[in-house]
Amino acid sequence: MRASKYHINTLKEAPSEAEVASHQLMTRAGMIRKAAGGIYTYMPMGLKILRKIENIVREEMNAADAIELLMPIVQPAELWMESNRWEQYGPELLRIKDRHGRDFVLQPTSEEVITDIVRNEIHSWRQLPRNFYHIQTKFRDERRPRFGLMRGREFTMKDGYSFDRDEAGAQASYDAMYAAYTKIFKRLGLEFRAVAADTGSIGGSRSHEFQVIAETGEDLIVYNPDTEYAANIELAEAPCLIETRAAPTQPMNKTATPNAPKCELVADLLGVPLENTVKSIVLASDGAEGSEKAQIWLLLIRGDHELNEIKASKLPGLENGYRFATEEEIQAAFGCVPGYLGPVKTALPVRIVADRTVANMSDFICGANAEGFHLTGVNWGRDLPEPDEIADLRNVVDGDPDPKGGRLSIQRGIEVGHIFFLGDKYSKALNATYLDADGKPAIMQMGCYGIGISRISAAAVEQNHDDKGIIWPRAIAPFEVVICPMGWSKSETTRNAAEALYQQLRDEGVDVILDDRDARPGVMFADWELIGVPLRVTIGDRGLNEGIVELQQRKTGLTEKIPVDDARMHILERLKSIP
Repeated sequence: MRASKYHINTLKEAPSEAEVASHQLMTRAGMIRKAAGGIYTYMPMGLKILRKIENIVREEMNAADAIELLMPIVQPAELWMESNRWEQYGPELLRIKDRHGRDFVLQPTSEEVITDIVRNEIHSWRQLPRNFYHIQTKFRDERRPRFGLMRGREFTMKDGYSFDRDEAGAQASYDAMYAAYTKIFKRLGLEFRAVAADTGSIGGSRSHEFQVIAETGEDLIVYNPDTEYAANIELAEAPCLIETRAAPTQPMNKTATPNAPKCELVADLLGVPLENTVKSIVLASDGAEGSEKAQIWLLLIRGDHELNEIKASKLPGLENGYRFATEEEIQAAFGCVPGYLGPVKTALPVRIVADRTVANMSDFICGANAEGFHLTGVNWGRDLPEPDEIADLRNVVDGDPDPKGGRLSIQRGIEVGHIFFLGDKYSKALNATYLDADGKPAIMQMGCYGIGISRISAAAVEQNHDDKGIIWPRAIAPFEVVICPMGWSKSETTRNAAEALYQQLRDEGVDVILDDRDARPGVMFADWELIGVPLRVTIGDRGLNEGIVELQQRKTGLTEKIPVDDARMHILERLKSIP
């Protein structure tokens, strides 16, 4: 490729709404252009990167015996109604009508369509297992699209679905996809972790996220640097930090704490560690239809910890949904305004759930259910009954002990892949059955496997950039090598040397671009540093007179002078060393 015949349009400034590096740099490098909120045109260089990602994904999926097809972007609502997700999915599901008034959706995922295909195409156990995938445009109507390709509304995704006779077979398919995904992300040249995760709205009972490590990631990953343990913070088990509950040493006292509605303010006011305080969180679960009153729940966590809402949603009695209690409900249950609530002598009966650590605390501080007051020296069994339930309610924090040894650490990540064992969640709802070896019908067991193709491109930039621009891993760089001739229009010697090297590299299968725009060196170098090509070759009369050209690696900045006659060999060697 010659730069003069390619579309290169870099910008000095990023758009004002671009908050993260990938959005800023991909826009400045001319890889994406905004069409509407969360919707982007992939410009030639951006599309080239996506195609390279797709090719790696496709090769590994095919190697794992997955079969490619292509399902529609527009899907009939009837299938979503059949799976009960027409209403469940929420406002992110874009619902549309055709000219006849029939309901359709712009698909965010394809469980319904693929299950419909399989129930009509697969009838016997001899046809199983099967694993189908496609790479297709998706649409999720995000309320607040942001961060460019990181959280857009329209995006490119690989989603795949396995179908097996039984759970054992489905688990084997899951393991095969886990291995394939690991190979994919290694080939992409990205630092990543596979972490145990919550199944979320997709459903199922086993799930792993593939997270690209980046400081700008929205997800928190809990891991043990000394073991293979890793989990999304939503799922990571938080240990009890107090081995056994100590005997009371203080009387319970009602203590004035004016203008201190938060645990941090109470601890400062009383001059005690924040770990001595207990935080009260009030939830409500609405009863059956026609029920007048909601069940009020009081969740207790230590003052320096944060509630994990995913864990809370799995408490028996809250698994069908909960909400934060209204101020009116709080006043009725506790006889007090929020900020001074506690479990001792509530105005009405409430269900009390204590985090594991709180359940072993003694002489703790909590709200007195009276505005401007807290109770000090509170103890279970003496001042209030034992909690109705003890559960893991909190987020893990950096340095928490791992029950299996060592300490837990936390780092940020960007979710770029997610795999699920679904079981019969969709196959049962859509009656996807087959005749087993005994001639009896059985429900198929399913797995679901997604990779965010366009999100990978943004995640790669978040992980790999500096103050000059993007630093692409070689496997997905728009070009592997750029040749920059100095004085293209003025020196025939330079032109001939550049053309010769360009042709040699092309013959070797290198994805190379020759910058024949006759731009000034500063402009040329700035463009390619911004774009992030792994290797830059600079050719000029001065070097050629000495029999050399200059080779620079984008990631390390390492510059070396190499013999012009051996330039092809040196470049091929350097490319091998670039991840």
